[in-house]
This record gives sequence, C-alpha cells and structure tokens, in this order.
Amino acid sequence: MEVTRPAPARPVSLQFDRKWIPLVVATLVMVGILLLPTPASLPVIGQRALAILAFAVILWVTEAVSYPVSAALIIGLISLLLGLAPNPDAPGSLLGTKAALGWALGGFSNSAAMLVAGALFLAVAMQVTGLDRRIALLILSRVGSRTRAVLVGSILVGIVLAFFVPSTTARVGAIVPIMLGMVAAFGMEKNSRLAALLMIATVQTASIWNIGVKTAAAQNMVAIGFMEETFGISVTWGQWLLYAGPWALIMTVILYFIMLRVLPPEVEEIPNGQQMIREQLATLGPVTPAEKRLIIIAASLLFLWATEGVLHPLDTTTTTLAAVAVMLTPGIGVMNWKQAEEKVPWGTIVMFAVGISLGTTLLRTNAASWLADAFIGATGLKMMPVLAMIALLSIFNIVIHFGFASATSLSSTLIPVIIAMMTSMNRPDVSPLAMVLIQQFVVSFGFILPVNAPQNMLAYGTGTFTAKDLMRTGVPLTVIGYLMILLFAATYWQWVGLL
Repeated sequence: MEVTRPAPARPVSLQFDRKWIPLVVATLVMVGILLLPTPASLPVIGQRALAILAFAVILWVTEAVSYPVSAALIIGLISLLLGLAPNPDAPGSLLGTKAALGWALGGFSNSAAMLVAGALFLAVAMQVTGLDRRIALLILSRVGSRTRAVLVGSILVGIVLAFFVPSTTARVGAIVPIMLGMVAAFGMEKNSRLAALLMIATVQTASIWNIGVKTAAAQNMVAIGFMEETFGISVTWGQWLLYAGPWALIMTVILYFIMLRVLPPEVEEIPNGQQMIREQLATLGPVTPAEKRLIIIAASLLFLWATEGVLHPLDTTTTTLAAVAVMLTPGIGVMNWKQAEEKVPWGTIVMFAVGISLGTTLLRTNAASWLADAFIGATGLKMMPVLAMIALLSIFNIVIHFGFASATSLSSTLIPVIIAMMTSMNRPDVSPLAMVLIQQFVVSFGFILPVNAPQNMLAYGTGTFTAKDLMRTGVPLTVIGYLMILLFAATYWQWVGLL
C-alpha cells in the first residue's frame, strides 16, 4: 500500500516590512524622551507633549503611515499620556483622560479648521461643475501660440485659480491634465523641455501664490488658528494680500525668467496650439446653469473676503461656510451632498484639525515655550536686530522644510514654537504677530524637492520632469525668495505697518 507523504511545508518568510522601521523608531524616540529626567523649567505634562511631538515629526518626515492615520495616533497619545500626567493647574491630581481628549479634539472646533473644510468644499464644487477647467482654458485661449506666451498663460491660470480654488492640490490637479493635453497636441514628447517647463511652472506658481493669498493653502489656516488662539486677533484676507501679494507678484515675474533660462523650450511657436485649446473649450459646451451659479457664489465670496473688516464685520470662515451652505442647497446650489462626500479629502481635514490640536497642546503645556527658550539661548536670538532675527529664523525654516512632505505638518510643528519665542522676548521693537506671519510665508517655500509639497508630487508623477529639473528651478527661486523676504522686511513691510 502506497503511503502519500505530506507536501513539505513552505519555509516561513522572515522578511521584515521596512515600513514598520520608522514607526518603531518614532516609538523608541518617544519612549526615550519620556524616560529622560524632567528639566526643572519644564512640567511633566510638557515633557510628554514634546515626546508626542517627536513621535509625530518622525511619522510626518518618513511618511511611515498616512497623515490621517498619524492624526488618529496623535489623538490617542495626547489623551493617554497627557491625561495620566500631573495637572499643572491642580498639583496633586492628574489632568484626566477626558480633559486631555478635549485638548486632542480642540482643533476640530477651531474656526481655521472649519475654513479649511469650507475651502475644500469650494474646490470640489469647481471640479464637479468643471468651472476650474473652463477658467484655465479660457485664459490659455487668449495668450497665443508662442511658447513664451503659453508659459505666461500657464502662470496666469495658476494665479487666477489661487483666488477661487482654495486647495493647492485641487488647483494643480485641474491644470495638469490641460498641460499634458497641450504637450500631446503640440506633437512634443512627455519628457521634452516644453513639457517640463509648463509642468514645473504650474507647481512653482502654486507655491508662490500659496504665500500671496490667505485662502490659497491649508497651512495658512494653521498659522491663523494659532494666532487667533494666542493673540486674540487675526489677519483679514485683504491684509494678507496687502502684505504678501506684492512679494508673490514680483516672485512670479522672477519665476518666468528663471524658467526660460533653466528650461528653454525646443520651439519658439507651437503649431495649432490655439486650435487645440479651442477644441477643448468646444468639448465643454456652453456655460451650464450650475457654472453660472458657482461664478456668482465664487465672485461674491471673493468680494466678501476682500472687504472683510472694511465694508462688513463677517470673518472669512463665516462667509466661506455660508457659501458652502448655498452651494449644497437644492435648486440654487451647484452640487449635492453625495458628490461632495465622495470628493472632499476628509483625511486632510482631520490631519489639519489634529495639527492645530497638537500645536495648541505644545503652547498650553509650556513645551513650546521651553523649546523656544532653548533655541533663543543657543542662538542669542533675543539680542539680535529684527532683520537678523528674520534672516536666521527663515534659514532655519527653509532647511527644516527639507524633511517635511507637508507644509501643514511643518506649520503645525514650527509656528507654535515661533509664537512662544516671540511672546517670551518682551521686546517692544518686535511685533510677535508680524514675525509669526513672515515665518508662515516661508513655510510655503516648497520649491526644491518633489517631496516638499503634495502638488509637487502630483506633477512629478506625470513623468514630464526629473527631480533635478525641479531642483534647478527651485534652488534659485528659494535663494531669491529668501532675499526678497529680507528686502521686504527692511522696506515694504515697514511702510505698510506690518513691522
């Protein structure tokens, strides 16, 4: 009788998923900080907040987990570690997990978080109706078919959409397919200099105008949220444009010349370029009733933003949420809830709110103040002239950005420390609000690496340019942008009363 032998067992794979390494490192660093002796000038709860910050920064820099997942982990850690820490306001008792959970979720009630949510709904409305694509094509149809004119058109598209589409990724996502279609219609390869020129100009314009327009990027709302929390005042949409708009405009002109210098296109004129644009416009058909309603809503919203504090007392968040309500109202709106629900990046909202919670926690626990005092003591910042202070902080800001793939996470980490630095100096010649605002401008310097900003990665994924191409344009933009920050600090910002 033949005996059937069992098949040999497959060897067990001992391969380790390397994605776990940064998570393990982050956990070990956090535990290491928790085990260190607590400095005399830092409460226990502050040390635990710093441990959570170190854990979060490593996750954000390495992208070991997605940003929404990191947000969930941060909520849990704040609730547990801070909840079981001594209450600095009631010696002898613990803060309690319920109170700590309130801190962890505090960002969700911040008006800046609601502004980001409302802005994302507006961006979705642009996508659903196709108005963003129509605006882009209309602008490109007016510039002609010379390659220099097409470059100007791509830059103008980015500027205009920055005012109406308050999401950088959504803006670039609307423009990228149009640019790819143009390159294909012009008979050029995806790896041509023309393709690289148009695509890189698109993302660099987006980053420049993230600085120029308050509602153009979520990271701006982070700073606004912290400023409102700490100083009890905010910066209106019009004030932000007054301070940063001229800088962005000059940088846009500089961008044009840098792009042509670094990536000169292969041809001077594009045959049939305008015909291709007209064909794409024709496929969109006439302006739909939904687009017309959205034009009215967007134009009204832009007017209300621009006149905030001048013609009316309504803040930016209130007007934006009112516009969202109108956009969702049956009969007069432009989309339904199901359309919005499918397209709104809810994870971005969660990450943004938790970033505010973490930054506020650093301020509440004196962890940010302790870090700020350490930095001031190590650099002698307190004794520096204002311009030298801006120069040093801006360099530090630019360098640390290399490790962050999200300006929102960088703002959540850095701005609370900057706020603590400024408030602890007690120098009458230094405006804490101005210093924080200027550093928030520098937070958006994501010009050099694809991983410095989500919009960079989106465009990089098209294969139209290399990381070296982006760096060749991004390095001079960063250097000139930094020098322009110092020039504006020495002149224009003093003239308009910011400094």
